[in-house]
Amino acid sequence: MHLGVCYYPEQWPQHQWESDARRMAELGISRVRIGEFAWSRMEPEAGRYEWAWLDRAIEVLATHGLKVILGTPTATPPRWLVDLHPEILPVNKDGITLNFGSRRHYDISSEIYREHCARIVTQMVRRYGTHPAVIAWQTDNELACHDTAPSYTEAARRRFGGWLAARYGEVERLNAAWGNVFWSMEYRSFAEIGLPNRTPTDANPSHWLDFRRFMSSEVASFHGLQGELIREHAPGRDLLHNFMGFFTSFDHYEFAESGLDVAAWDSYPLPRTEVLWFDDADKHRWARTGHPDIPAFNHDLYRGVGKGRMWVMEQQVGPVNWAPYNPVPKAGMARLWTWEAFAHGAELVSYFRWRQAPFAQEQMHSGINAPDDKLTAGGHEIAQVARELASFDPTFDPAATAQVTQARVAMLFDYPADWIVQIQRHGADFDYQRLVFEWYSCLREMGVDVDLLPATADLSGYRLVVAPSLPVVPDALVAQIQAGQAHWLFGPRTGSKTADFTIPATLPPGPLQAVLNVRVSQSESLRPSLRPAATFDGVRGEGRSWRDHVEPGPGVDVTAVFDDGVPAVVQAGRVRMTTACFDPALQRAVLERCVRDAGIEVLTLPEGGRLRRLGNLRFALNYGDTAWRVPAPEGARFVLGGRETGPSDVAAWIEMH
Repeated sequence: MHLGVCYYPEQWPQHQWESDARRMAELGISRVRIGEFAWSRMEPEAGRYEWAWLDRAIEVLATHGLKVILGTPTATPPRWLVDLHPEILPVNKDGITLNFGSRRHYDISSEIYREHCARIVTQMVRRYGTHPAVIAWQTDNELACHDTAPSYTEAARRRFGGWLAARYGEVERLNAAWGNVFWSMEYRSFAEIGLPNRTPTDANPSHWLDFRRFMSSEVASFHGLQGELIREHAPGRDLLHNFMGFFTSFDHYEFAESGLDVAAWDSYPLPRTEVLWFDDADKHRWARTGHPDIPAFNHDLYRGVGKGRMWVMEQQVGPVNWAPYNPVPKAGMARLWTWEAFAHGAELVSYFRWRQAPFAQEQMHSGINAPDDKLTAGGHEIAQVARELASFDPTFDPAATAQVTQARVAMLFDYPADWIVQIQRHGADFDYQRLVFEWYSCLREMGVDVDLLPATADLSGYRLVVAPSLPVVPDALVAQIQAGQAHWLFGPRTGSKTADFTIPATLPPGPLQAVLNVRVSQSESLRPSLRPAATFDGVRGEGRSWRDHVEPGPGVDVTAVFDDGVPAVVQAGRVRMTTACFDPALQRAVLERCVRDAGIEVLTLPEGGRLRRLGNLRFALNYGDTAWRVPAPEGARFVLGGRETGPSDVAAWIEMH
């Protein structure tokens, strides 16, 4: 459990660095990320490198016992590089070339840009790869942010053609897979295939899906290019990237396979609550705390991406600058967010940033220190966390929490599922990420821990596996259902497509019919005024957004029916399916039944109350407005807080088994 900070020595006078490093160490910070936006200072002109300032910055930090996470600067190519090669600039979906003057102004598919990136990374890693203070390397920064992937350049088109040729071998196979006989879309060669943007009406959905797959592989290979150089010259150092919350432009599981030791992510609970789908009442309710499940969802997702290793590379400290509204966090929240990250297995929580910048685009983004160098309210809370970490009960055994205890419930999160829904939404308010999040949040309200995993994961150790929607069902997943003893719950649109983006020959749910003998005869998106009602376990609720009309076959029980006679919940042994998106009450009833049938305890928590196990510890986190008597057993030994946990407060106790 380490504390860190994002620091930009190039933005401050050198005489300030010594004081900054000393105060970081005094505050309890041990890790510092630097370098990820400083290309113009490392290489002010083509081929002329200036390392003296970075040498000194690293040495100053090291002198005070601070370890360095060094970022490659490829998110911000300098002006001279754009002038030399204007073709590296990105092009958006509308065909508009984006200009220099902010960040991420490059084309992920540009081979010229990749060559320059390899050059600067090679220079950096040869110089600092074995420096004893540099313990980890971050590639780039928030890859694909600001809608910069997919990229719609000529370079992307050329590389896409090569990717398709490698995937299909012959263009006739592609024509057949895409169904290009429709609307005379057949191609004579891979060179003829363009990008799926700027068409008069919808482009072929199979074209779009393969383009999204290609772009995902481009992002992964861009990271992999840098990662290989770092591995070669910085042996034994952790390799990571800082991902974003609720971001699906590329497949993060595929990215991890390109070389990754740690999945780090950037946690901004307040602005994320503001920009997501919540209604105004919920945005108001959680305006100063963030929705209670936003950080947790991403902690659990990225722990899965990192195969057990997860860091928070940027943690919000105070108000930020990028949401429609940016309130000050409620007192105690910077501390709560930190402990929640540790409760979900974070090895590091690093704050953004050390000092608020009084200039440029992010001058309204707060940090640990205000521009006048005084600790902010959030900075004081970080100091409190550092004191708590330093004075943890001496009998506490960190080895017991080195690995997050596997949850009993797994939830499948599938990046291609989100692409498929975006490409062919069919209903204006059907949102894959929202559906997954709502199921996750419902489980958390019951006190249930959840592991978020890909559909390709080994799920043999779980009692319950839930898939809120899984358009493409892998055959291997069906084999796991047949071989295991877990209970399973699938949601609407499951098995609705093949890997080529076509309707399965046997109709949905496709391969899942081997374990759930149903046939989806038709599907409908429900406008807000269409709310078919159903009852499950005595709970009355409604279907919303989407409904599959299911015809059950032999061996299938219909356990809930809509008032118009359409099945709402079907079941065959350990496998259930909900045929629609449900309102919160009905969704809770179904999930609660599945949890209980799997032999898992269901708790009733107060509004804003959440629990999480970490090894032999159990944490209680209070996002609510009133004190909460946490469900610790009599005689429990608290290592943080106590049995009565107030608003924006945290408690942790040792569980004895």
